[in-house]
Amino acid sequence: MSTQSVLFDAPGPKAKRRILLLNIIGALIFLGLIAYLIYGLYGAGQLTPEKWNVFATGSVWTNFILPGLIKTLQSAAISIVTSLIFGFIFGMGRLSHNKFLNWISTIVVEFFRAVPVLLMMLFLWIMLANSGWVQPADSPFFAVVIGLTLYNGSVVAELIRSGVHGLPKGQREAGIAIGLTRTQSLSFIEIPQALTAMLPALISQFIVILKDSALGYIINFNELLFMSKLVGTGNSNTFQSLVIAAAIFIILNFALSKLASYVSGRLSSRGIA
Repeated sequence: MSTQSVLFDAPGPKAKRRILLLNIIGALIFLGLIAYLIYGLYGAGQLTPEKWNVFATGSVWTNFILPGLIKTLQSAAISIVTSLIFGFIFGMGRLSHNKFLNWISTIVVEFFRAVPVLLMMLFLWIMLANSGWVQPADSPFFAVVIGLTLYNGSVVAELIRSGVHGLPKGQREAGIAIGLTRTQSLSFIEIPQALTAMLPALISQFIVILKDSALGYIINFNELLFMSKLVGTGNSNTFQSLVIAAAIFIILNFALSKLASYVSGRLSSRGIA
């Protein structure tokens, strides 16, 4: 007996027909809303070729879109690496038997998980711009990277902690039985297995990092959204510029989502996930 049949009864013929009818009605309503939106945009002149022709020129892409995309990818890539380092360090701290280290790590992780990432970016932007530690022009980039690192690194630390606690206790006992210390068992046996099992969740968190990099627009970080808005302001086609930026983000996130699905499928076929 499957879990699904235990939780609720399988729908009968009448229920299946009702579900199909509701799905058709929902699809028609959705298509109607899309058609209404397109009609409204057409009536407002937002679908005329003149509004889109600017994106057929190479200068817009080389001077605005691609530099913004590169900044987005740079900030996301650096934040992914630093989040993994942060998460590993404080994940180990939360798993430590040293009460002081465990206490400090728990406070750090829970604090940065609770603070909105945009609030951290704003605070760091103001602090870095006024501290003289970095050039004022570079403060938005550092604020975005540090903010993403602190928030997502805390999530990674929690993933590591929950992943290790989800392992069979026999893994730890086997490591101790062959002479490993608690720390060695964590480092060489438990955490590698936890990371393997949590890999799809980690990749999903990488998608969050990529999307949240767009929050840098608020603090004048010249990433993809910011540069697209400049194109829209300069050419009076803000809507079209945002559509292009959204399409690029969708493609990037779709690719990462497919990677997460592929990794999850591979791990499941091996009996790991």
